[in-house]
Amino acid sequence: MIPSVPPKGIALFDLDGTLIAWDCQLLFRHFVLRREPWRGVFLPIFLMLAPFAGLLGTTRMKRVFLSYLWRMDSGKLRTYSREFAKSLMPAIFPELRHELDRHRRAGHWLILASASPEFYVAEIGRELGFDLALGTPVAIGPLFPALENHKGPAKVARLRDLLPPAYFEGDQLRHCHGYTDSRADLPMLTLCDSATVVNPSRKMAELAVRSGWKIVRPARPWDDRAGFALRVLALLTGLGRDPAGLSQKES
Repeated sequence: MIPSVPPKGIALFDLDGTLIAWDCQLLFRHFVLRREPWRGVFLPIFLMLAPFAGLLGTTRMKRVFLSYLWRMDSGKLRTYSREFAKSLMPAIFPELRHELDRHRRAGHWLILASASPEFYVAEIGRELGFDLALGTPVAIGPLFPALENHKGPAKVARLRDLLPPAYFEGDQLRHCHGYTDSRADLPMLTLCDSATVVNPSRKMAELAVRSGWKIVRPARPWDDRAGFALRVLALLTGLGRDPAGLSQKES
């Protein structure tokens, strides 16, 4: 239930690369394959089409990536999503947990806006105490599930559709601070009067400096590109008990 009276302030958070070092789509894939290894048979489809990602586009490639969830029972998906969300809690960046707690103590409304599938984004939001958690709606069942990619301008459109007009002042949310790691969220940051960028790329860092945004650089669980690539390979294939290093973090 979204209150009609706007809160004192709003904190608007991205998820992947912002609250946690990884893309949660990779983490959830590994989580599922460790429990149902047979679902790895769909990986060749993704690898075969990956070279054509630029032509197919992000939405189609996301549908292909999610083929490993083919015909998964909805009850099992809910159970996996809840268990997965709990498993991520030790790996949430401490610096961002501090920010969440600070906004909560100030009486601000916490919004999680992610491009990851909403079936587990909602559970992550619940675990972290968000007031509203939004992700990509996905209709599991077909080999390539139908979805509405909640990325870039889509985040802005959905927030404008869901939140009461009183939450806005002109083109921005009232007293809103945004958190992201990605240039893909620049449309989302137009809703904010201030921002924090997390482990930004060089171009994103330059933009942050020009815009007066705060930059934070939490430690990530890989040392170099080779280490990152090996962990991604393990996450894709379901190998290893914890290639992402989630359990090695302190909560």
